[in-house]
Order: sequence, then C-alpha cells, then structure tokens
Amino acid sequence: MPRLENGLKLLAKGYAWLPDERRRTGNRAVGVRLGGLPAVGIEGPDAARFLYDEDHVRRSHAIPEPVQGTLFGKGAVHTLDGEMHRVRKAMFVALLMREDGIALLVERTTAAWDAAVPTWSDRPEIVLFDEASRVLAGSVARWTGVPLRDDEVPGLARDLVAMVDGFATGGPRHFRARRARGRREKWLAQLVQDVRSGVTPVEEGSAVDVVSRHRDADGTQLPPRVAAVELLNIIRPTTAVAWFMAFSGHALIRWPAERPRLASGEPAFAEAWAHEVRRFYPFAPFIGGRAPQKLEFGGETIPKNAMVLLDLYGQNHDPQLWDTPYAFRPQRFLDREIGAFDLVPQGGGDPRTNHRCPGEQITVALLSALAVRLARLPYEVPDQDLTIALHRIPARPRSGVVLRVGSSA
Repeated sequence: MPRLENGLKLLAKGYAWLPDERRRTGNRAVGVRLGGLPAVGIEGPDAARFLYDEDHVRRSHAIPEPVQGTLFGKGAVHTLDGEMHRVRKAMFVALLMREDGIALLVERTTAAWDAAVPTWSDRPEIVLFDEASRVLAGSVARWTGVPLRDDEVPGLARDLVAMVDGFATGGPRHFRARRARGRREKWLAQLVQDVRSGVTPVEEGSAVDVVSRHRDADGTQLPPRVAAVELLNIIRPTTAVAWFMAFSGHALIRWPAERPRLASGEPAFAEAWAHEVRRFYPFAPFIGGRAPQKLEFGGETIPKNAMVLLDLYGQNHDPQLWDTPYAFRPQRFLDREIGAFDLVPQGGGDPRTNHRCPGEQITVALLSALAVRLARLPYEVPDQDLTIALHRIPARPRSGVVLRVGSSA
C-alpha cells in the first residue's frame, strides 16, 4: 500500500499524530510519508534501543534545515555521527554531567528565583512561564561564563524562548526563531573570538572557556559560529525548563492535593514530581534519524534513507509501560527504577555515549528545586485559559499560567 503524505495530519494533530497512526494500525511501527520522504514511526523501549543503534539510524543529514535553523543550529552535535559525535559529545558530558557543576547551577538559579519573588508580589499579576524563563536564562548564561548585565536578561530570555517556540511551525513564530538564533549566534561567536584573542577573560573551566578551546576529532578548533551554536545548546535547553515550570503550575492548579507534599521539600517526591511532569505533559513529540540501509522493525519495512521517528509522547503515555498513563501521579516514580529506554521526554539510552540529551540531569535538578519553591509560593489563580492544545508544538498552557503572588493561597 502506498504511503500517504502526513504533513497536514501532523500540523492538525501535533502530538497525537503518531499515536493515532499507530493506534489505527494496531502496531508499534507504522509507515508514513512526511515532507515527501518515506518515514516509519516506532514506539517502545525496543524501538528506542533500535533508534540509538548507529547501525540502524544515523543523525547526519537527518535533521531538517528548518529545525537546524531554529532549534539546534547548523553544525551542532545533534547532526554528527561516529567519532565526530563521540568527541564533541564528550565535551558536553564533561560540562553538563558533573555533580558539582549541576549543584552550582541549581544554587544560582534558586537564588535568582528567590530574588525575583519579592518583585512579583509588587505587581498585580505575573505570567509564570515568562518569569521562569528570565530566571533560567540569566542563571544558565552566567553559569556558562557569558558576561551578562541584568538589563540584558529579558532580551536573552525572549530570544531563547523564540528558538524553541518556533522550530516546528511556519509563519511568524518560525521567522522570529530564525532572527533570534541569528542574533545570538553572532553575539556568542564574537565572544568566542574575544576569548581566544585574550580581549575578554573568562573563568577557566567554564563552558565558554571549554567550548572556545575545544578541538574536534580532526584536531581543529570549532569555527566561532559553531562554537556559538554549541554554547546555545547549553543555554537554550536549560531555559526551556520554563515549559516544565509552566506545566508544574498547571499541575498544582489541577491537582492541589499534591501541593503540600511538594512544598515539604521531600527530595524523593520533588524528583518524582519532575519525572511525572516530564512524562505527563507534552514537550518533544518525537525524535528521529535516517536509516543507512533497508531495515525492518515491528513488521514494517524501513526503506534505505527513510526517516525513523521515535514517538516520545506516545511512549510516555503507553499503558504497557505506565499504569493509568493519563493520570498525573508523581508517586509512580517513588518506588520505580527508570529504565534507560522507558521514560523518554528527552530521548533514551546513555547520555554519555549516544544522542540522549546530556543536560537531562540538569533539567531534573532544576525542576525539582524550582517546583518546590513554586509550591511554597503564596498565590491566587485568576480566571484564565489553561488549555493545552496538542496540535501546537511545543505545547504549553495558553495563558502561560497567570498568578497573583503575595495573596492568600
């Protein structure tokens, strides 16, 4: 049977597209066409293992230009395979997976949150998504070693949010994302050049220092623009924790009974909360790569050069993996060991060696700490539209979660 183009279905259904296609066939693998190319959507732990095997799926030439031009940047680690990927990825692992480095970032970010709270109570209302993005953007930029004045933080936050918000759409959101990326790549490329020339000193061992000095597998330094891309691939996804903070606000409004336990600061529950927010709410719909040869998975033939798409949203709501998957229950993670290929909001596998996001530990640590502070915040919830539209990628509460801070909770 010929595979029909699914671009319009993806636009109309968003996160529900691949789950609906697989449900229609009753299989974990389904053949489709997307952007004129043959593609196969797959789901489940075995599917995640399959995707991360470079003999099956490769990232080189797999990420569409519109996504590179907005979300990841051209020449980014996400576009590499083999030894080039391993050497570049090792740089990120060294920067993002050190416990002392993560602890310092959490300390700086929670201090920035605590400093912002008194200003929120002076205003009639705040939008949680916007405020969280500013706290995160300023904290992570300074943590990486980027010199940044306070008055530069709001503009940086807007640009970083735009890069994420516009990667999966056309029109104004997409072009806003491209303009934001161009601005910030130029800004950071100049910083890299100034660091290399000695004009701008930065802390030894900081991300700016390490990325500026990094040499790829071929022994060459990164071009300044590519170095800027990789710095943004630290700052941008960390700022995107603002999506999970807005989702946390949404969850506290919908399930207020969970608030006292989260506010208690119990570390295990705070981490369980972070995992459940990442599992339950829609973030990345799928990830993918290209098949270097003809393959088969789940009874579905994968033609050579076809796209292979791992259905992240579908897997995070798979009833074979998660009991009552459409119920928000942080408690499910208190006594559960999470398999490397089970919970996949940011990909699966070993972040040290494959394409799983090495900043996932940072996401969990920041979300755990900030969600506790959010639960402790005295606020009222005014009338607003808290709808989360699954056709919008990336999704978020329509209102951004509006709060009146300082009133009786």
